[in-house]
Amino acid sequence: MKIDNFGRVIVSEDDAVAALYSGKIKDLSCVFLENTQEVDQFNMSVKSNADNMALLPEYVNDEDLDLFDEANRCSWFMPKEYQEFPIVDWLYDQCNTIEEKNRIDQELTLFIQHGAFDVLFYLKYLVDTMRANKIVWGVGRGSSVASYALYLIGIHKINSLKYNLDIREFLKGEE
Repeated sequence: MKIDNFGRVIVSEDDAVAALYSGKIKDLSCVFLENTQEVDQFNMSVKSNADNMALLPEYVNDEDLDLFDEANRCSWFMPKEYQEFPIVDWLYDQCNTIEEKNRIDQELTLFIQHGAFDVLFYLKYLVDTMRANKIVWGVGRGSSVASYALYLIGIHKINSLKYNLDIREFLKGEE
């Protein structure tokens, strides 16, 4: 077993099989397998014969942080209904005033510019799942409280409009 610079666990086929048999992991979607001919053959077989089976995740040594982020956004495990959730319409429906709608306009533009728009879908799913399972989370932390959209989704309990918090504070590390 190895861990790369991004904290991804890379295992050999033998390690993966041993972990499955021992019950340490329930499926292989949470680890990356070293690239081998056997993994390639398995994945090719699944692609051509089994529509409902998951591919074995292969490790790609991509030291580029943007590629890493993109690959992980594409592999988030959430129901299809959240992947296709009308998040923009939902956010606007939560607004009661022109000021709130203007703030959502501004934030959505910034989320898109910073390549973080997809995060909103996952956060909606995360909050809904935590509520459904009666999981308690914090009232807010750090610069995320500057986002009115995250407030509406329920990530934190700080109304950034009420306290006149600038959304650029939240995304300043991205500029």
